[in-house]
Amino acid sequence: ITAELRAIDGINPFDIGYKDAVKAGVTSVMVAMGSANVIGGLACAMKTNGRDLSDMVLKEEAGLKMAFGENPKRVYTEQKKAPTTRMATMALARQAFYDAKTYERKKEEDGFDLANEHILKALKREIPVRLHAHRADDILSAIRLKNEFDLEMVIEHVTDGHLIVEQLKDAGVAAAVGPSLSNRAKVEMENVTFATAGILAKAGIKVALITDHPCTPIAYLPMCAGLAIKHGMTEEDAAVMTQAGVAHLLAVSGLHCAFLVSLLGLLLPALLLLAWWWATTYTDISHAILPS
Repeated sequence: ITAELRAIDGINPFDIGYKDAVKAGVTSVMVAMGSANVIGGLACAMKTNGRDLSDMVLKEEAGLKMAFGENPKRVYTEQKKAPTTRMATMALARQAFYDAKTYERKKEEDGFDLANEHILKALKREIPVRLHAHRADDILSAIRLKNEFDLEMVIEHVTDGHLIVEQLKDAGVAAAVGPSLSNRAKVEMENVTFATAGILAKAGIKVALITDHPCTPIAYLPMCAGLAIKHGMTEEDAAVMTQAGVAHLLAVSGLHCAFLVSLLGLLLPALLLLAWWWATTYTDISHAILPS
């Protein structure tokens, strides 16, 4: 449990990936720490263009990053300490939230604790939990955690989401789907398909696409949208998914982000590029002869 960490403190705004994003029309992103820890810390939302973090960051605290499934289990099995099972992962997560509640009651006598303060932001629904989960059982475990503590939640990856559509819709969670443009690198990704995003969007679930850069380079995000359309998503859902829908998932009010359109980005170049991109990228990729 490393809830005291903040992604903003580990970001290199001069990384070439930001330039790649701008060239591809990706103007805003969510940046989080990796998925080794059950609770990783605070994610942030930021623009991909700017002088430095002082004018790139949109929201320093855009969510509490968590991870279920193989990642924490694998990392800590190698270190021969908990969590080495999914049961232990859930137990650690639940204990951390209960500990934060206890901390709030005893704060005046016990003193300030940064990790608990960050967890309390999620408990008070000031920020969403952003939980890494690929497999259906891990996604359902995340929903149990959400219900137990009345959390706002975005499931990140959601690889098996198309297998449990009704449960996701009933839970009222949002879904950040991807990376789909990848191999089945982990056992949890057995059911990866470009169809997932469209199936969830059709069911009325709030959806966005992620590349999990650098797992899939961020410049391929427009291609991922085209492939989602080829596999059943409507162009209307794709437009929402890559603009207003992403603003909701990033918890940035009133911002059109992710592809090409950004009220805080490069307006004129973005609009010109949008006209070209909408006419070519979506159409060409979604109608290309590609393997299913």
